[in-house]
This record gives sequence, C-alpha cells and structure tokens, in this order.
Amino acid sequence: MTRPALWAGTRATRALGVRLLRSVIRNDISSIDIGAAKRVQAAVFIRAPYAGAVASPRNVGQPPHMIDTSSFSIDVPGRGAVSALLTKPDAPFAAFVFAHGAGAGMAHTFMQAVAAGMAGRRIATLRYQFPYMEHGSKRPDSPAVAQATVRAAVAATVSVLPCVELIAGGKSFGGRMTSQAQAIEPLPHVRGLCYFGFPLHPAGKPAVERGAHLAEIDVPMLFLQGTKDALADVNLIEPLVASLSPRVTLHLVTAADHSFHVPARSGRNDAQVIEEILDAMAEWTERILDEH
Repeated sequence: MTRPALWAGTRATRALGVRLLRSVIRNDISSIDIGAAKRVQAAVFIRAPYAGAVASPRNVGQPPHMIDTSSFSIDVPGRGAVSALLTKPDAPFAAFVFAHGAGAGMAHTFMQAVAAGMAGRRIATLRYQFPYMEHGSKRPDSPAVAQATVRAAVAATVSVLPCVELIAGGKSFGGRMTSQAQAIEPLPHVRGLCYFGFPLHPAGKPAVERGAHLAEIDVPMLFLQGTKDALADVNLIEPLVASLSPRVTLHLVTAADHSFHVPARSGRNDAQVIEEILDAMAEWTERILDEH
C-alpha cells in the first residue's frame, strides 16, 4: 500500500528533530538547517497533528490526529480510588489499558512515551496507578488487589470509550497482573493482551513457574521482550511462547534489557527501540482486530 504524503518521512523528521536539539544543546546555532527546522516544526505532535502514524487501511486518507490527555479517578472495590490518565487521539480504533511496573507509576517516562506513541498510531491509552503506588508505598499490592485494580481499570475504559476495542496489559509487573486476572476470569471486552517486558522470573533466578497461568488465556497475546532482559531469559521465554496458542506472538528486541535500553555498541538508541516496539504493537493490534 502506498504511504500517503501526509505521513511520508516521519521517522526521518523525528531524527532531524534530535539533531536540531543536539545543536541547540551545543549552542551551535550556525549548524542548524532552517529548512529542516521548519519540517520538524510542522511535525510537532503535542496538542497538534501527530506525526509517526502507521499507514494502514484504518488511517489512509484520514487527517492528522489531535490528542487529549485527561485525568480522573477509578474506584477499586475495598481499596478506594486510584488515579488514572487517558491519552486519546481524536479517532482511536483501539484502546490500551496500560498497567505500570513494580518500581514506577503511571507518570514514568516510559509510560508517557508509550501513551504518546500509541496516540500517534490512533490507539488511546488508559494508564492507572495500583493502590500501593497511589499511596506512596514501595511494596506492591497482593495479586488479588492488583487483579481487582486491573478489572476496575478495564471497566473504567469501557465506560469512557464505550465503542472502542480494548487491549490490556502493562509493563513488567503490570503485565503479569493483567495476565493473571485474565487467566482467572476473562476481562470483559478485552480482545488481546500485550506485555512490555513480561517478568518471567527474578533476576538471576531463571525459571518458568510465573508463566504457568498463561496457558489458561484464550485471547491473542503479544510479548515485547529484549534479548538481554534479566527477568526473562530468552532461552526460556522463546519455548514458553512456542508452547502456547498459535495466536501468541513474541517480538524480540535485539540487545535490549528489561527497560528496553540498548547499549551504544548496538548501533541503535533507546528512542529507536521504542519506535520498534510501538510499531510492533500497533501492527499486531490491527491484525487481531481484523481477524475477529
């Protein structure tokens, strides 16, 4: 399919933006290409048309996307209210119910980057706090409380986006709690699960017991995993995924760790890795929705 001119060269435009920013940081104004600056200015996407949208049957011929981020509270039965953030493009074709990892909440830079990048791909994102994070504790909630929070977040997303298809999942701990909730009782209206770094085992203690419940899940799943993830040995996660349903997909990111950081010697930077995993998720989401 021919990419429409509106989105042509958006990755190159983002790369130009990085080079321009570096010039400003170095105070090397003379090196700035004015034409390039104008192209980057035209692609700015905060409260403006989004660059970087994936060309697909869902967005070809559509105008660039405006986004909005709103905050509200979600009531978790027996635990009170937790904070949530909804990042929504003007015409989302799907929404991602996105749980945070054990050590950082919904406002972490990784969570923000995923929400912004998904909006550019016409996927809304609802981020939310687990109760322990809401109350400033460093000790994660029990699985029962975390799973109840996942269910409350899914219900809240259905309420605010009633006509939008849902994907659920999260970063590390948040993804695992979402999968456990789904394995116990299917999450209403959720069409698939996506994990950003599924924590298969503690660091330095390779094992597969944490993945036993995955065989009970009957919706499509996407695992986004770094090949250097200390919490998911690639020699364990690959056969585990292969043993599951044919509708389960593993996307390996070469040289990335659990935080999707890559070393300089890899020839890539973290921003490029984020683009890779967001593209992988957007394409997978389109595919599973189209297959239904």
